[in-house]
Amino acid sequence: MWHDVRSLNASASAVTALTVLACLASIVWWLSQLPMFSLRAVTVESMYGIDLRHVNELTVRNGVIGKIRGNFFTADLEQVRTTFETVPWVRRATVRREWPNQLIVEVEEHEALGTWGEDGRLLSVKGDVFTANLGEAGDDHELPAFEGPAGSEKEVLARFSELRALFAPVKLLPQSLSLSDRYAWTVKLDNGMSVALGREQDRNTLKRRVQRLVGVYPQLVARLQEGRIDTIDMRYPNGLALSSAALSVPLDTTKPVKAAKKKPNTTSKITKQT
Repeated sequence: MWHDVRSLNASASAVTALTVLACLASIVWWLSQLPMFSLRAVTVESMYGIDLRHVNELTVRNGVIGKIRGNFFTADLEQVRTTFETVPWVRRATVRREWPNQLIVEVEEHEALGTWGEDGRLLSVKGDVFTANLGEAGDDHELPAFEGPAGSEKEVLARFSELRALFAPVKLLPQSLSLSDRYAWTVKLDNGMSVALGREQDRNTLKRRVQRLVGVYPQLVARLQEGRIDTIDMRYPNGLALSSAALSVPLDTTKPVKAAKKKPNTTSKITKQT
């Protein structure tokens, strides 16, 4: 080999090239460590141009800045993104570098629709359950309450939207919606009335039961002037049962409404139910 001039030249060229590459890498590394490339700012912007209500400079400074490592070149953007997504109210974040020493973070905030369960969590308008300050969520209106088995969040959200439209003709607004472990639905309205809708036998079960209630509700209001209706049970094929602190009325929705006064806190029973 030592007598092969061509091989010696090739080896020398390779060593020279490696040396040059190592020097260039060292120079690049040295330049990247210059103070001018230290991160001086992390700018938070709205992902869709909508004003951010809950994520602000104080939130970022206290919850994120201290966790970012590296400089303009070495900061791990994926780590920065996941760190931002642990901040309360942040649903999603994207991160990019801006020359020479800044990170731009675009944030999508959760929009709270109501509370979820009894542990202080919130349900967003997109069906995500998240944890944040309840005081910040309900600062301008009272939040509806939702409850259901794990994984049912989007189903509960969809049913709530449907029920709002179904009760609109009688000017009633759902204030809470619960789905039991047996998948039975109960809705509470803004007049304090709780309506048991039961389990769904098909996609239109709840719709039929609510429409049946809406159809007779004006008659109920006209007849039951002595007290507020506390509960209504709609789990019957052609009727319903209602109760209040003053009276209880069994009702066949195929016949005219006839209210019968009974003992306080009693509830009439209909044996046939779905």
